[in-house]
Amino acid sequence: MEKVYYFDNNATSRVAPEVAAEMQPFFNDLYGNPSSMHFFGGANQKYLDLARQRVAALLGAAPEEIVFTSCGTESDSTALWAAVRAFPDKKHIITTKVEHPAVLNVCKFLETQGYRVTYLPVDSTGQLNLADLQAALTHETAIVSIMWANNETGVIFPVEEAARISHAKGALFHTDAVQAVGKLPINLKDTKIDFLSLSGHKLHAPKGIGVLYIKKGSRFAPFMMGGHQEHGRRAGTENVPYIAGLGKAAELAAANLEKENTYVKDLRDRLEAGLLKIPNSRINGGGANRLPNTTNISFEYIEGESILLMISEKGICASSGSACTSGSLEPSHVLMSMAVPQTYAHGSVRFSLSVYNTEEEVDYIIKEFPPIIERLRSISPFADGKPLFGMESCEPHKH
Repeated sequence: MEKVYYFDNNATSRVAPEVAAEMQPFFNDLYGNPSSMHFFGGANQKYLDLARQRVAALLGAAPEEIVFTSCGTESDSTALWAAVRAFPDKKHIITTKVEHPAVLNVCKFLETQGYRVTYLPVDSTGQLNLADLQAALTHETAIVSIMWANNETGVIFPVEEAARISHAKGALFHTDAVQAVGKLPINLKDTKIDFLSLSGHKLHAPKGIGVLYIKKGSRFAPFMMGGHQEHGRRAGTENVPYIAGLGKAAELAAANLEKENTYVKDLRDRLEAGLLKIPNSRINGGGANRLPNTTNISFEYIEGESILLMISEKGICASSGSACTSGSLEPSHVLMSMAVPQTYAHGSVRFSLSVYNTEEEVDYIIKEFPPIIERLRSISPFADGKPLFGMESCEPHKH
């Protein structure tokens, strides 16, 4: 492809040039182990400290509350396991039906170990009702885990209030903020949030680096054991180049926060307005407060995978809310939890933008999409109301 139109930044983002430049010295000249006693390795500690300070500044946290991990998934697992180990007598966990698998699958496993998990519902716009959280909490609840913003729809959840409600019942609170960090202003010192997960590759750092925020004073038991690294909270030799890169990415994200909520949001809104001119299309979560970079659009009577294949030929990169498994389509658990009609849920496409996208790229998508949708509908057996492959019997994920 001569030109790539990349609109899949919630899946991963390009490494910012400034981040790559920040990392380069640690592959060649500054390759020492920061835990070493000698000057060459020990000198790298100051770069870890700088990165920690930069991440803490982005989150409104203290540097000592920042623990570097390998990814968002590790951070999520660590928070959940820390809670159940910190409160061995509490056998209840609360999360939502629309969490990322990094949280849902840990909860499903814990159910096999004797834990009771409450999965909070969302409404048709993807929003939570905090009254459901209030009703579900008991003194047996070890932890509540609610994402800050949904990765598929961009819908933002009231996690600060949810954390306050959870603490009032004696439960720890964790939020998967992988999609929110760098797109929304965050000030953790004014919240009751105990744990927060983030992933570097969602904010223009490389894959393979993440953070777990651990609020000072929160009960915590480490998941990774071994050496003394990260003040005994996460063992393993520090990944200095990637940590330095994440620190730089955090600094850039803080500087670009206004741009995310003006320039990027305007591009997103322009894209939505253009694509909604296509008949039988809808925004999933459009009635809710959403991330400025994310839109999930459904086109009735066609399959998201077919759309992705055809736009890929045009150099356009996006994601679908559907997954093709075992020869049959099953719509996204998020869209099913929102009660999106089956004929729309199968045809969902998520676009997620970044500061590197342009108006010209948005206009290209708006131009190329209508004939693709028209062509797919012309060959779709759904268009005249006939079910295909037992679609009427498809059931949502049972989370």
